[in-house]
Amino acid sequence: MIAAVFVVFFVAILLCVPVGVVLLISAMVPYTLTGNFAVNPEYLIRNLAQAFNNISLIAIPLFILSGVLMARGQISKKIYDFFSYFIGKLPGGMPSAVVVTCLFYGAISGSGPATTAAVGSMTIPMLISLQYEPAFAAALVAVAGGLGVIIPPSIPFIMYSDSSGASIGNMFTAGILPGILIGILLIGYTIFYCVKHGEDKEKIYALVDSLRAKGFLYIFKESFFALLSPIIILGGIYSGWVTPTEAACISVVYALIVSMFVYKTVSLKELPAILVESIRTLSPCIVITGAAAIFAKAITLLRVPQAVVSLLGGIVDNKIALLLLLNLVLLVTGCLIDTGAAVLIMTPILLPVVKLIDINIVHFGIMMVVNLAIGFVTPPVGMNLFVAASLTQLKVMRIAKKAVPLLLMFFIALMLITFIPAISLLLI
Repeated sequence: MIAAVFVVFFVAILLCVPVGVVLLISAMVPYTLTGNFAVNPEYLIRNLAQAFNNISLIAIPLFILSGVLMARGQISKKIYDFFSYFIGKLPGGMPSAVVVTCLFYGAISGSGPATTAAVGSMTIPMLISLQYEPAFAAALVAVAGGLGVIIPPSIPFIMYSDSSGASIGNMFTAGILPGILIGILLIGYTIFYCVKHGEDKEKIYALVDSLRAKGFLYIFKESFFALLSPIIILGGIYSGWVTPTEAACISVVYALIVSMFVYKTVSLKELPAILVESIRTLSPCIVITGAAAIFAKAITLLRVPQAVVSLLGGIVDNKIALLLLLNLVLLVTGCLIDTGAAVLIMTPILLPVVKLIDINIVHFGIMMVVNLAIGFVTPPVGMNLFVAASLTQLKVMRIAKKAVPLLLMFFIALMLITFIPAISLLLI
């Protein structure tokens, strides 16, 4: 029975059936074969909508709307100009400013593809105009865009918390140091690449000088409200003044005020289009969340978690080998399935194993999301690759090849996070 469920699951994935539909079809396999399984059509219809009836999950559509508002409001450009002002003339300074911008923008959007699109639409053409190789510029933004799901607030963190019972606040706090670590490693490779391949210093200095000619106070004033947004969102959560869901509400109001009345980059006429874009982004999340809850119920009734524990029981005593195996499973999953869906599918399957070897569930959540963030830049799913390709008209595989050294930095960070739990747990 278990084999039939997963055969249907993987065949449907390979046929490019939408993930939400795949989960529902797979969950119905036992009922189709036996006729008396608890997950039946009535259960499916009743629970598909009910699965999203969770107060903590309300944060997901709100953070999506906030991210779209910020993207339309060109907030990423304000942030990028601020950091370019300071580090633009350093070796690899302009590309490094892209990574720092992705770190800050990730604290607004909570989404990898959204971070890639918002930052890349502005920085990729600029880097190309400065004579950086187009494939390198696209690869850098695609990989750094993965920070959008690691730096809080993160939509996958919210999904993991809902599935595992971990505190959303703790997940958000635990994501800070891993995100910074990954950012530092990406910047390190960026500097190495730029020193090795050279830069057009004349054009770079001219651009930075034009920024500095405006004066620090002007740049600071222009970027102040953009830089303040993650401080308001995360500061409210960490201070205990608001819950993550309430912080999501504040982020929408703040994004609306800043975009419409401060920077005046969003008009009243654009609001319907912004709402439509948000709904288009949200709809798959809702379907996947509901479908994943039903699929999780099916695999629980089939005792799949117990089977996984039994299968891995032989190496439980070797914690290092088990951690490496868990990472491998998650890396492969991230290459095949969207991050949100992967979190909701894999958490109920792997959590019993994690508890068996006494790994903190917050630490495991960070491991899981970092693994899946790498999947943003690995075919065949690789959403960030496709976003970057659409911005440059380059072939996806050309960008993917250029992304390999950057992904190696991501992987080094993953290993450090895996075997040094304090990186994730120090702040909580």
